Amino acid sequence: MINDVITPEFDENGRPLRRIRSFVRRQGRLTKGQELALEQYWPVMGVEYQPEPLDLTALFGRDAPVVLEIGFGMGASLVSMAQSNPHQNFLGIEVHAPGVGACLGSAKEAGVENLRVMCHDAVEVLEKMIPDNSLSMVQLFFPDPWHKARHNKRRIVQAPFAGLVLSKLKPGGVFHMATDWEAYAEHMLSVMSGVEGYRNQSESGDYVPRPETRPLTKFEQRGQRLGHGVWDLMFERVK
Repeated sequence: MINDVITPEFDENGRPLRRIRSFVRRQGRLTKGQELALEQYWPVMGVEYQPEPLDLTALFGRDAPVVLEIGFGMGASLVSMAQSNPHQNFLGIEVHAPGVGACLGSAKEAGVENLRVMCHDAVEVLEKMIPDNSLSMVQLFFPDPWHKARHNKRRIVQAPFAGLVLSKLKPGGVFHMATDWEAYAEHMLSVMSGVEGYRNQSESGDYVPRPETRPLTKFEQRGQRLGHGVWDLMFERVK
């Protein structure tokens, strides 16, 4: 597995350019199981970053609706969704190798064949590899809230990113976000409401109840027991 999650960029003088990232590269140590899963299953389910559009039909060996998940963590909910929806294709992106290894291992154990994974910066993948008008849904669940005011600029949900996602969705496709930080939920709602081409699927103009398509994670269950809230936002591409 090629593990360069950030493609270096340089100015005309050869000096590296700094881009604001929505994530911190925390490599972490691989367990033996994760390392074995990467060795055995990456050649089958892994997708290397290449700065050219993917042929999604060829990648999955069939033509079916494609769901893209950004930042799948350890992959438990992503594998569950792929297993429960065999009529769809799932592409997951995660920058941390232990999570990729765990996801691959879980997918193999569950017998999931409609899942492919990447270990790279999701913004670059969207910009370079995902064809326009190709996705039925983009999922972003519990991204880093960057709750300190001076770090808010690092939040992945900003107007340019929302516009990029819009261009990759098919008309009628949905951008589904979820967060357990109310301030970030408000930020997401403000950003998404200001991007032309989306329609909020909430009847009240703000948040939607958790849809059955998003599995309830152990993390979320624990939060509910502690009285923590979770906010789901679903915006449909209408233009």
